[in-house]
Amino acid sequence: MAKFRRRTCIILSLFILFIFSVMMGLKMLRPNKATFGDPFGLDLLPEVRQRTPHLVKNFDSQKSDKINSETNIKNLKSVEITVKPSKASEPYLEELPPLNYYLHVFYYSWYGNPQFDGRYIHWNHPILKHWDPRITKNYPQGKHSPPDDIGSSFYPELGSYSSRDPSVIETHMKQMYSASIGVLALSWYPPDSNDENGVSTDDLVPTILDKAHKYNLKVTFHIEPYNNRDDQNMYKNVKYIIDKYGNHPAFYRYKTKTGSALPMFYVYDSYITKPEQWANLLTVSGSQSIRNSPYDGLFIALLVEDKHKYDILQSGFDGIYTYFATNGFTYGSSYENWAKLKLFCDHFKLIFIPSVGPGYIDTSIRPWNTQNTRNRINGKYYETALSAALQAHPSVISITSFNEWHEGTQIEKAVPKRTSNTVYLDYRPHKPSLYLELTRKWSEKYSKERATYALDHQLPVS
Repeated sequence: MAKFRRRTCIILSLFILFIFSVMMGLKMLRPNKATFGDPFGLDLLPEVRQRTPHLVKNFDSQKSDKINSETNIKNLKSVEITVKPSKASEPYLEELPPLNYYLHVFYYSWYGNPQFDGRYIHWNHPILKHWDPRITKNYPQGKHSPPDDIGSSFYPELGSYSSRDPSVIETHMKQMYSASIGVLALSWYPPDSNDENGVSTDDLVPTILDKAHKYNLKVTFHIEPYNNRDDQNMYKNVKYIIDKYGNHPAFYRYKTKTGSALPMFYVYDSYITKPEQWANLLTVSGSQSIRNSPYDGLFIALLVEDKHKYDILQSGFDGIYTYFATNGFTYGSSYENWAKLKLFCDHFKLIFIPSVGPGYIDTSIRPWNTQNTRNRINGKYYETALSAALQAHPSVISITSFNEWHEGTQIEKAVPKRTSNTVYLDYRPHKPSLYLELTRKWSEKYSKERATYALDHQLPVS
């Protein structure tokens, strides 16, 4: 009987050892990111919750997550509600598809608040007058009064932030990274120059480049129509940009069909300068020619009207973009014309860059412009634009915009907000990250489709 018990114990011990060995083997086969993710509860701990992309080193997670924006001041006579979303639904950055360097987004660094700038800038945008005084008198006058009343129909998740706040810049880069956007096209004025409602922002470029590099993003320049812009000062300003920023690892260069990598410059409102002046700068025989010099690049003109394409050819530009996020507003922004524009560009060896946007509403600063409002339709407008762009087989797609809040074209996160005077629009029933997620989805689709037709059209593929 004792012998039987001893044998039973030995068999049982061997069986337990076998089970233990199997369990250990299975554990060794478990992937780094299991199907069910991290153990429940770990995301509640601040040390674990902050995930960084593999390419980022020495990342300050606390800076990224805790935005140093001002607290909204409540008016005692008003009832104010601002809904802040949960961050638990954020995708881990290392799980995202790679960045698409053929997907560009227009970015604005012109916002300011008292904490960082001593006053509000751009959030207090004036209400613009109609060119017909008889129409102007039917609408409100004056400026917006932040932080509760801002020059936008939507309200940012980060509040009325400052573009000088390093943590805001970092959060913006993180959002672009999450959307698989590879390049931000920075709105740029020369040093000591600015738009009529802002201040000089060229001093922010080094910080933007550094923060972009942490997320492997690239920065190109969207040159605005500064005062007296012409061929001579454009040469000086392009030289300034390349000399000062050209060696930064985040400075964007586009690889051409010939294999050379050149800086790219979007030129807003290029049509207001005569083609003869542009030709001085952009043609080989021009008196101020930048061609075949250390400052040569790819210069992309804004096409508004159909006739502009011939002016663009005469000027010596390397491509066209359409900017406006309003289907039907201009010839260039109308989806139905993109196929014809692409054929034109192919024929004359130009780069075609259609611009897509999530919608348009600028009635907070142009209350008389309701006819150009484009409803977002819970993301459907954006997806229709992206689908139309992909059908044209473009070299690059640009997004209008990451954060042009005045015109309601932003894909940056927005939150519900209500005051006694205003109910801001928002992205409900979806999350504040809706347009970043849609961008990521279409970025991946574009990347795959572009790889197939790039070979046929001899486009650069890396």
